[in-house]
Amino acid sequence: MIIRPRPTFLQLFVILRGSIIPRIAPLLAGLAVYSAVVVFLAKTFRIDFGVYGIAPFTLLGVTLSIFLGFRNSAAYDRWWEARKLWGQMVFDIRNLARAAIALVPPGANATRPLLMESLAFCHFLRGQLRNVDVTRDVAPYLPDDLDAISAHSNRADAVLRKMGQRIGMLKTSGAIDAMDFRILDERLSTLAALQAGCERIATTPLPFAYTLLLLRSAYVFCLLLPFGLAASLGWLTPLFTAVIAYSFFGLDALSEELEDPFGMEANDLPLDRMCRICEISVFEGLGEQAPEPMKAVGYLSS
Repeated sequence: MIIRPRPTFLQLFVILRGSIIPRIAPLLAGLAVYSAVVVFLAKTFRIDFGVYGIAPFTLLGVTLSIFLGFRNSAAYDRWWEARKLWGQMVFDIRNLARAAIALVPPGANATRPLLMESLAFCHFLRGQLRNVDVTRDVAPYLPDDLDAISAHSNRADAVLRKMGQRIGMLKTSGAIDAMDFRILDERLSTLAALQAGCERIATTPLPFAYTLLLLRSAYVFCLLLPFGLAASLGWLTPLFTAVIAYSFFGLDALSEELEDPFGMEANDLPLDRMCRICEISVFEGLGEQAPEPMKAVGYLSS
């Protein structure tokens, strides 16, 4: 995620980190060259495309804008829902830490292992959503069970089952009563629901047919646009074609990034930073030395 103050007027045109320009620059350059070829042919062979007017482009542009607006809204909804889920996770980890410290007797020697497993859950879920190896991050929290947990395909869920077994043993041994068990189990149920919500977003992309229709319409519009502008704008046609294509394809590229909010791109959610927030909350609750908060590097928070 990009974290930086609002750019000045001049900075707007030079900022690249977090911008979608690097992704679509080759396409914009290709359309500009294509437009220049159309203008050259029109002038060389004295072809007057102006007789057709620009009304068809206006109608198609309005339709395309509606499509892009809907796609952008749907993609942002996915991004914002994912952010709310991880914000809720921080909330529930803090609640679990407070409840475990208050309800589990110190003599049971279960509070710290339980909370360490909750941190392992955060990192395992981050690894599953991003498809990255988080073994090094999890190792300090599961010194005895790392190999057993790693053998499962859904490691985050395996950690939750381990936590459930731990509080079940506390109830069986009489360390906590039925009401205490229910309070702790509700925290685990909430974490399981949050994981399911994240998995739903990660495994359900926007319908491909809609994306295909949008891209086809955008390409048709931008490929036909030089014919409508060549007569009135002349050699300025490549510039205006590139600017309009930037609006259409830039919004589509941004929507594609937001559609998968758990990735590693500049506009995706900072899952590493949120895992660190959970670590700080747990260690401070235990009265131990907490790690330093993660800071953005070059305006980028991972």
